[in-house]
Amino acid sequence: MQINLKGMGIAVLGGDARSLVILEELAASGAAVNAAGLPADILPAGVNYFSEPEACLGSVSAVILPVPGVNDKGQLYCPMTLKPLAFTRELAACFPPGIPIFTGVAGPYLAKLAAVSGLRLIELMKLNEVAILNSIPTAEGAVQMAMEMLPITIHGSRAFVLGFGRTGATLARLLGVMGARTMVAARRPEYLARITELNLTPVPFARLSHYLGEADVIFNTVPVPVLTGEVLDKVPPGTLIIDLASAPGGVDFQRAASIGVKAVPAPGLPGKVAPKTAGRILAKVIIGLLYEETAGN
Repeated sequence: MQINLKGMGIAVLGGDARSLVILEELAASGAAVNAAGLPADILPAGVNYFSEPEACLGSVSAVILPVPGVNDKGQLYCPMTLKPLAFTRELAACFPPGIPIFTGVAGPYLAKLAAVSGLRLIELMKLNEVAILNSIPTAEGAVQMAMEMLPITIHGSRAFVLGFGRTGATLARLLGVMGARTMVAARRPEYLARITELNLTPVPFARLSHYLGEADVIFNTVPVPVLTGEVLDKVPPGTLIIDLASAPGGVDFQRAASIGVKAVPAPGLPGKVAPKTAGRILAKVIIGLLYEETAGN
């Protein structure tokens, strides 16, 4: 059943193909939707275009920023426009006080500005509902990349998944179903037990380097350095590494290149490989949260 947000003013600033889907879903819910930082000629029907972000913030009850948020130069993620949008303290002062401001992740610049300006940030990628559903296109996209880059099939390959969080668990399960000989590195004993229950091979992180000599492909989901130079020295030349972790990632890319190991950073796959699905996931959660907020008032 479609949730009704009739009359609620919502501003969407910047974004990519996922944002277009969010705009479409918001308009279908009856919200009054304004957009800046996206091309006017591709906006869904019923969405109001503004060339400047300040102009679309009047009387809104929520603001939606791009999933990658704001970079360290203070620019909103706007890959579809030639002109970058600056997210300044002056712009933040235009936001109605207390309204929810959604973004995927808040980097240091946005987090600091929000704290100084009293903005109420909601980081969608930290919500279990979003992260678990988002792990599906992430896993599929990672496997697609591996299939395109490897000279062998996934079936029968020796695949490692580093980390057994929401993305790692979905990816490990998918690789296992596809017939890969899947080894999963984790630290917590209960995760190692669950990996065993899935008929996959558990590897304690402390012993990871003892196993990597068998790898054809390694998928990293851990956002801290785990594939350091010392560990990479155990990886056979020709191995493919796909780093799915958010910045700063978990791979010493320079060291990998020097020893003949192809390592590819691949954060944010849902928006690249399945933007419609990713956009619908975000829209569903945003609309649900906004409905709960209005119902509570």
